[in-house]
Amino acid sequence: MSLQWWSIEIVDGPHSSAGRWRDMHEETVISAGISFDAREWHWRVFSWGVLLEIAFADEENWPAFLALPAVRAALDAVPDPVHGLHIYPGRGGSSGRVQPRRPRPTAGAGAVPIPRDEPRPRVTLATPEPAPTTSGVTV
Repeated sequence: MSLQWWSIEIVDGPHSSAGRWRDMHEETVISAGISFDAREWHWRVFSWGVLLEIAFADEENWPAFLALPAVRAALDAVPDPVHGLHIYPGRGGSSGRVQPRRPRPTAGAGAVPIPRDEPRPRVTLATPEPAPTTSGVTV
């Protein structure tokens, strides 16, 4: 039997942690998954948040699971509503990140100054003397 795995990442927010979100919504989300034939699920805790890996026996159950109002309400309540929710097929870690996600932006703009080319030195060429005429006279 081939299971259809999905991952839901919840990133810590500026005022609340993803662990607290899990404590509040774990029962609701897992109960909804079981009602739609979820066969396995695993919670993983990271320094940046939590990851729920959930497997369904049939791939049609995933959209129905996500459409449940209780699941939508739980996902809408993540600690960082703008950048704190990532949903993708497959098991966690398939995003390929080597470093953990950071919940807060870098201080300032996080940008480096634009490299500027150094100005080229100006060279002033001496004015040549007028060319001599055909008879050899210079003006």
